[in-house]
Amino acid sequence: MTLAQQTLSKTGYKIFGKNPLRGSIEAFGAKNSVTKCLVASLLTDQVCTITNVPQIQEVEITLDMLASLGSRITWDKQAHTISIHTPHITSTTVANRFSGANRIPILLLGALIGRTTEPVKIPSVGGCQIGARPVNFHFEALKTLGVDLEIQKSEHNHLYIASAPNGLIGGIIRLEYPSLGASENALLAASWARGVTYIHNISVEPEFLDLIHFVQKIGVIISFIDDRTIRVQRGIYRGAEHHLVSDRAFAASYAMLAYATQGEIFVKGARQEHLGNLLSILQQIKAPFLIQNDGIVFRFSSPLEGSIQVETGPYPNFLTDMQQPLVTLLTQTKGEHKVHETVYEQRFGYTKTLNEMGANISLSCDCAGDLACRFKNQNFSHSAYILGPTPLSGKDILIPDLRAGFAYVIASLSAEGLSTLHNIHYLQRGYGDLLSPLRSLGADISLTD
Repeated sequence: MTLAQQTLSKTGYKIFGKNPLRGSIEAFGAKNSVTKCLVASLLTDQVCTITNVPQIQEVEITLDMLASLGSRITWDKQAHTISIHTPHITSTTVANRFSGANRIPILLLGALIGRTTEPVKIPSVGGCQIGARPVNFHFEALKTLGVDLEIQKSEHNHLYIASAPNGLIGGIIRLEYPSLGASENALLAASWARGVTYIHNISVEPEFLDLIHFVQKIGVIISFIDDRTIRVQRGIYRGAEHHLVSDRAFAASYAMLAYATQGEIFVKGARQEHLGNLLSILQQIKAPFLIQNDGIVFRFSSPLEGSIQVETGPYPNFLTDMQQPLVTLLTQTKGEHKVHETVYEQRFGYTKTLNEMGANISLSCDCAGDLACRFKNQNFSHSAYILGPTPLSGKDILIPDLRAGFAYVIASLSAEGLSTLHNIHYLQRGYGDLLSPLRSLGADISLTD
């Protein structure tokens, strides 16, 4: 845990619920796009400029990491712009202090291995504890391009060492699962490989397409062969300017907050084409919205009702990062609802706290949906059954991860009485400062003493 995280973990949010939230909020660049584009800037020795950058802790951690490798960085927070320049790689070892900080170190294998002849060393990767997040998909992709990988294990940490003694050589990568991270790593490594690389079964998340657009601007030659296959070839590298795609998980979180508190929130930057499945769900539970050129208005007008079935999965299926805020909203929606989580097997742990607040949620190891599921017959509680609506009461809450954290914010703001949220550094990772935006919408929220 970083010093900033340690400081934040000692404070919390005090929230009094039952105030309808009204006003506007802006969805800046996506958390799952900005950090990856920053890493991709290592592909070139020229200056890259990234705009629409959110002020979140995940960006701070990533910039700190890149600076330790030789990047020169200017972050204009007022203008939401970062200029990053890495003329030389000054270190190929990611310091152990970044162990467990986030998932970015694993991507540095693909980004650095083509720009250096030295072995690249990274510590254990981190991120929210929401289930197994194996790195084997990453390793298999890199090995296809000629990367030698070694794992040095110790009691408290793993050290991953990658080298390409003969340089990177193009090949055919077939991802076992359309993992976003593995798709990103494969793309970054293939950008420096000799010859041509084909990457099959890639993620097609909007954030990965955003990374592709940025990498193309740098000079990498990328073509789509079919819906989930790309062809990658080295080009002539240069600097680039890039405006990040807006954060759809952020937009969805505030949409659910609007309905749960019976308010009205305009989310500037929310895009219909990235929220299609969510908008369909909102229609099914009679939650009205208005699509405008520069965003979407989410407006509560009458009690929500309508039993629904939702399944998370790789895009264009419903985003797993929207699942926790949605489940929280469904506790306030009349009907019997089913949510089938097919991405992370342990992502429903947060529902225990919602039940303690008054929700009626039961979990099952069965698959509550139609999608082929990796967790079938594996004894994971990966399906949730929600009966709504049920009144919620305030509670003292320990946040376990980022998206569960915002689910608790929604629950607290729609509950009777006082809730106190601890471990708010998780929220800072993806949402940044919550005091100012939530207060501007009318929330009764303050820091604990």
